[in-house]
Amino acid sequence: MKKLFALPLLAALIVYAPVPAQAESDNGSYSTVVEGSFDDVAFAVEQAIINEGLVIDLRSHVGNMLNRTKEDVGGAADLFLHADVFSFCSATLSRAAMEADLANLQFCPYGIFVYEAADTPGEVTLGHRLYPGESMAPVNELLTRLVDTAAE
Repeated sequence: MKKLFALPLLAALIVYAPVPAQAESDNGSYSTVVEGSFDDVAFAVEQAIINEGLVIDLRSHVGNMLNRTKEDVGGAADLFLHADVFSFCSATLSRAAMEADLANLQFCPYGIFVYEAADTPGEVTLGHRLYPGESMAPVNELLTRLVDTAAE
């Protein structure tokens, strides 16, 4: 009986294994790609945020909006199968960043994006934008840790 339970669990772990494509990109973001279902990866992001003691303010369904409005704006191709952005803030890190520079207000709330591109089903990208300046370094560290945790 235990062997039957272990096989599906092992298969799920293999399917959800991270793909070694993790790095800062030229477009000012940090991202990684995992193989698996969008729903599982999005749930992992949600749990990583909550487990850090943070509250998700909004989950934007950007992919749904783009699909819904594609014809209205002259779009020709499907971009995403799924695409969401999780928005949240950290009172501790935000206060420190804004005490260092009031203009850091512009970066709050922070976001983690998750998407499955239409042309690469089964590959889910998750990441965050990189915020500039030394005062935002702790925020970048938090966001990278959350992305990496969700990708594990």
